[in-house]
Amino acid sequence: MTKEITHRPAVGPVQQLLKKSKQGPVFNHYPDYFYSGFWIRFFAYLIDLLCISAITGILLGLPANLLGWNKSTDLISIYGISALVIYLAYFILLTKLNQGQTIGKMIFGIRVVCFTEVALSWKTVLVREGACRFILRGSFFMLGYLVTIFTPNKQHLGDYFSDTSVVTINLVTAREDFSEV
Repeated sequence: MTKEITHRPAVGPVQQLLKKSKQGPVFNHYPDYFYSGFWIRFFAYLIDLLCISAITGILLGLPANLLGWNKSTDLISIYGISALVIYLAYFILLTKLNQGQTIGKMIFGIRVVCFTEVALSWKTVLVREGACRFILRGSFFMLGYLVTIFTPNKQHLGDYFSDTSVVTINLVTAREDFSEV
């Protein structure tokens, strides 16, 4: 007597459960109005650019003036590469070490959150603030920030690659205080 074993493919609810287990848990999911829009993020970015230009002026401008370096912002020059390193380091270090906030984000009361992690990991920060910010820095690619206007979670292209978004801290704090009652 032989046993007949039939293998049926997973369909319906079983298949959905398998997909959900691969995705992992979801953290930091808020209603649409919690996410910061394009303009507030834009003004926070302008504040950050002011801070970066001040840091660059102090760290690179003074030595460049004393040593007679050419202050070319081309990526081929030493000054340009050093300025790029300061630009990226500012965003990477402040975002990771300051719970998702740069100086501009602190002023406007917003911060970066990740949908798949409770706290931002180095991998997430390096992808969002390092690689994606370097790519979106170019004049044509800056259009990737305009996607923020049309997406439900107010994500730009870098946010999509790193599963992040930017939220308004006051609304998140109010929600947490409300849920404790």
